[in-house]
Amino acid sequence: MKIALPLSGGLLCQHFGHSEAFEIFDVSTEDRQVLDRTSAVPPPHAPGVLPRWLQEQGVELVLAGGMGSRAQALFGEAGIRVVTGIQSAPAEEIVQAYLNGTLTTGVNVCDH
Repeated sequence: MKIALPLSGGLLCQHFGHSEAFEIFDVSTEDRQVLDRTSAVPPPHAPGVLPRWLQEQGVELVLAGGMGSRAQALFGEAGIRVVTGIQSAPAEEIVQAYLNGTLTTGVNVCDH
């Protein structure tokens, strides 16, 4: 499974559309381990661009702080699941918490 996280300053970006880069993790959900990790600079932000781009990268899940409802719908149309409300932290910590079933989420900080 491939999981993507939007980053800013090396931490999870709380506003999805403002991310500087994405960390894309190839993980084994059975073994709960990270198999590979890559960093990628996204194309310029515009409606529908990031869902298509991440779909081309083989991403199946996006872990985010905040994301608008329209963006979430576009990800759904691209077959990518989205989890929002995650607090800013290093990407690997967030992915490992997800794999361990201990990831906590709060309020989606994006309201558009």
